[in-house]
Amino acid sequence: MKAVAELTEAEAVEELTRLADEIAAHDIRYYQEDQPLISDADYDALKLRNSEIEARFPHLIRENSPSLRVGAARAEQFAPVEHGVPMLSLDNAFSDQDAIEFDARVRRFLKLDEEVAYTAEPKIDGLSCSIRYEKGRLVQAATRGDGRVGEDVTANVRTIKEIPQRLAGSGWPDVIEIRGEVYLGHAEFADLNAAAEAAGQKTYANPRNAAAGSLRQIDSKVTAQRPLRFFAYAWGYLSASFAETQWGALRKLREWGFQVTPQSECVKGAEGLLAAYARMEAERPKLGFDIDGVVYKVDRLDWQQRLGFVSRAPRWGIARKFPAQQARTILEAIDIQVGRTGALTPVARLTPVTVGGVVVTNATLHNADEIARLDVRI
Repeated sequence: MKAVAELTEAEAVEELTRLADEIAAHDIRYYQEDQPLISDADYDALKLRNSEIEARFPHLIRENSPSLRVGAARAEQFAPVEHGVPMLSLDNAFSDQDAIEFDARVRRFLKLDEEVAYTAEPKIDGLSCSIRYEKGRLVQAATRGDGRVGEDVTANVRTIKEIPQRLAGSGWPDVIEIRGEVYLGHAEFADLNAAAEAAGQKTYANPRNAAAGSLRQIDSKVTAQRPLRFFAYAWGYLSASFAETQWGALRKLREWGFQVTPQSECVKGAEGLLAAYARMEAERPKLGFDIDGVVYKVDRLDWQQRLGFVSRAPRWGIARKFPAQQARTILEAIDIQVGRTGALTPVARLTPVTVGGVVVTNATLHNADEIARLDVRI
């Protein structure tokens, strides 16, 4: 694969077209059908290459660019729900240096010499959901959808025991959209698959797919039989403010009856961000549910407001992703694929292996030099 710095403008146009189509197809598989074909790491790599090409050729950014889109359009079997505040995604960080630069950008934008406090929260690998409460009562729930319009899953969300039908405590605004992640724990996922297998039904590849498939059932009675869980971590539209910091807001969410990730912590400066990531990575295997990284958020909400948003992501938050999972398998054959332009791409045919929740059977080898470097042979 040609380095971005070496692409001609014509090659960039062709690749941006291909990437937009490929990523859109993967978005439908992931967000609508709950059956992804590639791992999260491979998907992130496609998004990153698209962003790098757009950064070099900004005049070539397409109207359907993946960098301008969040999620995928709602599936037609669900009624549309327009979010009071768009459900935007976070930019990704992949290294210590990315986290350090995030802290530097925040301080530079706010013109601060002092250390900034952040919350560091585990990034739950589930399905994002926004739940609207009026006068403390649950009135509507929706999936992320394309970020602006989601799918109405109110009846299904009402069956999830960890989501209160009525807010506890006091101090909640008259209207508030509570946001969080619907997920399945490892034990619940194993039980669900065992029961499905015993009944001769379809099993799920991973807990995320199972949670998404369970929440997006047409019949809420099916959802009610699934042991879905929920972590609250944010909010959308609200009629009045209820906290001054992200940390204080998490405490309020807990008081109102929601589960909040106990691994979340408040840290200071770049060193705190790196230490929180190291702790979370070490705890990951013991959690009993899937996480794929750590989310860093500026703690002070007035600073979040000042930082605002750029494109489809906030300046005040970032998702630090864990490294791609690895697995070992057997190379069964190498086929040569011919592209539209006549380019030849070697494709490895593999004994199926699960990596990052996806069953992988093929892998692109990119070029002959890579085959030689890896000493790839059947």
